[in-house]
Amino acid sequence: MIASRPYHIVVFCMGNICRSPTAHAVLRQRVQQRGWHTWVTVDSAGTHAYHVGHAPDPRAQHHARLRGYDLSDLRARQLSASDFEHADLLLGMDWDNLALAQAACPAAYRHKIRRLAEFCRHHDSPIVPDPYYGGADAFEHVLDLVEDATEGLLDHIGRVLAQRGLAVPPASHS
Repeated sequence: MIASRPYHIVVFCMGNICRSPTAHAVLRQRVQQRGWHTWVTVDSAGTHAYHVGHAPDPRAQHHARLRGYDLSDLRARQLSASDFEHADLLLGMDWDNLALAQAACPAAYRHKIRRLAEFCRHHDSPIVPDPYYGGADAFEHVLDLVEDATEGLLDHIGRVLAQRGLAVPPASHS
């Protein structure tokens, strides 16, 4: 891998209006806080084109804003072939969307597809469940899982960047 190329993460869910934009905003903010924005880029997408061009769900924006995250500039898009090629890591929110991404992904890039929840440290959930048909608690639960997974993910990325020979500041543990 080329040390000067940023490590690129794409988080994805079904429509790219609830879970993946939430994860996008949390990751983006935490990367920025650590001063890693030179070395790490974040994007989000959906496996379906249901909401392409739309802003994140107002409920997702509201609950994220309560925790200090801004989703207002994000717009839904669908996963593309270039995502599989150019991303270093593609993180799905649940089994169904993981399977859809794996089916669409060329075999040479499938090793890049994982679940965001794999990186959770404190929550024991294999997935980040879809809050769309739930209430406020569902959106808060998504944020809890995403914040937890982000810390584990940043540790992983820090090790990858160190392997690339980059002296990045360590991720602090919350």
